[in-house]
Amino acid sequence: MLTPTKKYSLTEYFDREILAETRNEYIDGEIIEMTGGTPTHNRVIGNFFVALHQAIQDKPYGIFVTDQRLWIPAQRIATYPDVMVMAEPLEYQEGRKDTLVNPILIAEVLSPSTANYDRSSKFAAFRTIPSFQEYLLIAQDRIYVEHFYKEGDRWIFAAYEGDENIPLQSVDLAIATKAIYQRVSFE
Repeated sequence: MLTPTKKYSLTEYFDREILAETRNEYIDGEIIEMTGGTPTHNRVIGNFFVALHQAIQDKPYGIFVTDQRLWIPAQRIATYPDVMVMAEPLEYQEGRKDTLVNPILIAEVLSPSTANYDRSSKFAAFRTIPSFQEYLLIAQDRIYVEHFYKEGDRWIFAAYEGDENIPLQSVDLAIATKAIYQRVSFE
């Protein structure tokens, strides 16, 4: 017999998260511990962040990595994307100064344990955010980036392998795959 999962209020989640030693997602009342990343996972995140930061440092955007919480109100999800770009001024969840709500671009570095979730349910949840325009799924075991961007009401898909430039529509710039995978070994 399965034991029912305890449902937490959003307030309980925030209270627990302040004291937590690990990051946890909140999905409509359930608290789910997030796994740690590998050195390759972290290097890819860092490389992507640096490339974005250098390219848009004089533009009205904020770039955030792994420890910045995002609230998705339509799905009642609080999560920590690998990289987010927010248009400024930043918009916060009502009553909070630690949880953002207005991403225009989100990137996730794929892990074997989360790849299916990142491609399906998580992407579907992100698409409920009105400001959200662009999504990158970055492989860590080879040079491969899945790129989704919004044109009108439709999502367009492109894939990048090898030495290519990824045109980021939401921030009007291109990022080279070479920059994302700098010093990453696939052995």
